[in-house]
Amino acid sequence: MELTGAEIVVRCLQEEGVEHVFGYPGGAVLFIYDELFKQDKVKHVLVRHEQAAVHAADGYSRSTDKTGVALVTSGPGVTNAVTGIATAYMDSIPLVVITGQVPTHAIGLDAFQECDTVGITRPCVKHNFLVKDVKELALTVKKAFYIACSGRPGPVVVDIPKDVTAARAEFRYPETITMRSYNPMIKGHPGQIKKAIQALMKAKRPMIYTGGGVILGGASEELTQLVHTLGFPCTNTLMGLGGFPATDPQFLGMLGMHGTYEANMAMQHCDVLLAIGARFDDRVIGNPRHFFEEPRTIIHIDIDPSSISKRVKVDVPIVGNVREVLQELIRHLQATRERLDAQALKDWWTQIELWRGRDCLKYDRSSPLIKPQFVIEKLYEVTSGDAYVTSDVGQHQMWAAQFYKFDKPRRWISSGGLGTMGFGQPAAMGVQLAHPQAPVACVTGEASIQMCIQELSTCKQYRLPIKIVNLNNRYMGMVRQWQEFFHGNRYAESYMDALPDFVRLAESYGHGGMRVEQPEDVEPALREAFGRKKDLVFMDFITDETENVFPMVPGGKGLSEMILV
Repeated sequence: MELTGAEIVVRCLQEEGVEHVFGYPGGAVLFIYDELFKQDKVKHVLVRHEQAAVHAADGYSRSTDKTGVALVTSGPGVTNAVTGIATAYMDSIPLVVITGQVPTHAIGLDAFQECDTVGITRPCVKHNFLVKDVKELALTVKKAFYIACSGRPGPVVVDIPKDVTAARAEFRYPETITMRSYNPMIKGHPGQIKKAIQALMKAKRPMIYTGGGVILGGASEELTQLVHTLGFPCTNTLMGLGGFPATDPQFLGMLGMHGTYEANMAMQHCDVLLAIGARFDDRVIGNPRHFFEEPRTIIHIDIDPSSISKRVKVDVPIVGNVREVLQELIRHLQATRERLDAQALKDWWTQIELWRGRDCLKYDRSSPLIKPQFVIEKLYEVTSGDAYVTSDVGQHQMWAAQFYKFDKPRRWISSGGLGTMGFGQPAAMGVQLAHPQAPVACVTGEASIQMCIQELSTCKQYRLPIKIVNLNNRYMGMVRQWQEFFHGNRYAESYMDALPDFVRLAESYGHGGMRVEQPEDVEPALREAFGRKKDLVFMDFITDETENVFPMVPGGKGLSEMILV
């Protein structure tokens, strides 16, 4: 059957089972919008800024096992979307971003609202396409979805000139696809898996370190089984929270720059390290030279071979799908006749408990001011630890990661690699649309929330009952903390001198608002807000402006060189 390019795009989305597209219309994509209007299988969500469209698609994807989809126009539509695309790329989130382009005959002539989408996005996508022939459109969209969600996931951009959306071609959508130049490795090498088992069995001071790859690979159950089978301690990165239950006694908390004392010390002093779906980034291991002062055997499982030995040389590399490799590891463990050194493991846990006894997350609970940590603890209690929690970036992000105990995967939605302020609220929109009956909280700060605050309008239009937890300390908190520690208390441009009345602002959009200034009012406010199940409620918590995030590993320092108070 012969269809226009716009009809083909919509049919492709239907064939992929896409339920929501987040976007903003413009001239180059009007034919596509016209076809979306004529059908009801794919629901379009109108955001107020293209950056928010991609963040919302990102949040939708992170909280499900689906590929998020965004649709934006050419020129400024694309450039506005780049921050969202780069955010997804850094955290390996599967997205398909469809962008409009000027007609093919005008490309390269500086036409109105033209930009080089392929060139601009090339450094921050898994792949991108410019479709110049309508006959290639369906196959290209199929490739885009396949590339986005297979192997190490990531965003894929499909740039479509306006005349291609108007041209006609016969429509055939392939059921499956193979690409000669792209074949992600799924199974781990059997010989490497055996080497890993041998190393694990010889461990005296073992450690399991996991990242976002466990969650993206759907391997949380296998990880939990492996950790319990071995009896080893386990830590998660910021992106890996929820991959292993935070309330499990074998969990040492998050590691890294603002990780727990026990997690960082165990990571530094282990003799065998099993790294799963993580990348040894600078915020995790600190100074690599310091990290290698302690000898250890490193086993690294990752689907992306380029991530292995990228920052840290490993001894046993295993390339493959995390879930598949963990299943093989568990099978080999169950079959092996080798036994762990039980006494050595017991001694190691004794040492870990001594580190844990430092209570590195303690804070002043008697303060007459609201402590931000207290708000997160009460959020955890009120939601019974079962909410979807998005965050922006800064101190509030770290406190949420430290004090909300994530026992399930895909409940913690945060920008890790790029650290994007403005991510939290639009991401929460995508999460709420994916899980309409679930409680969704956006933990943010007064600086971050203003980056995409126009999306309160989108929340009103689509009746999204998100609960916004604004930890308002009147500063760009993390910037202020670094200025206090490393720049002689010179708070250059970190003070927010003209904040809006967030309660009245939320109410002007038709939402509920609360200003909370006393510690005794924190829990009642949260309970009231989450009791209003159909309403978005903006809670403005006026917190102690001097509070800092501890522990902290200063930049350039090692994991055992933490600032604790």
